[in-house]
Amino acid sequence: MFSLLDMLKMGAGIAAGLVLYHLYAVSIGYPSAAREARAGYILLAEKSAADARAAEMERQRNAASQAIEEHRKRLAAADASEQAARDTLETEIQSYELQLSEKNRACAVTAADRQWLLRH
Repeated sequence: MFSLLDMLKMGAGIAAGLVLYHLYAVSIGYPSAAREARAGYILLAEKSAADARAAEMERQRNAASQAIEEHRKRLAAADASEQAARDTLETEIQSYELQLSEKNRACAVTAADRQWLLRH
């Protein structure tokens, strides 16, 4: 059928075709390898996006927690300051009433006057 020379020519042609295909595939990339790389990249991109969202949510939660704690501290300080002011006013009122009673004078401050003084 075919001679030895024909077989060598066909073998050389097939080898040259395989070399050309390999060079072509290497230059543009193997389609299956590109598909696998893209699939892996999509999974990696989705994972990194989910991690970023989770980190941002945790940062926001920590910032809100810190803001709430600061607000609680300020509220407690304001309450303590207000209570101290009330105590000081009460002490001043009692002191004034004591001074008046020592001089045999009556304090004309009624309960309504006292409430007004406590509010203002």
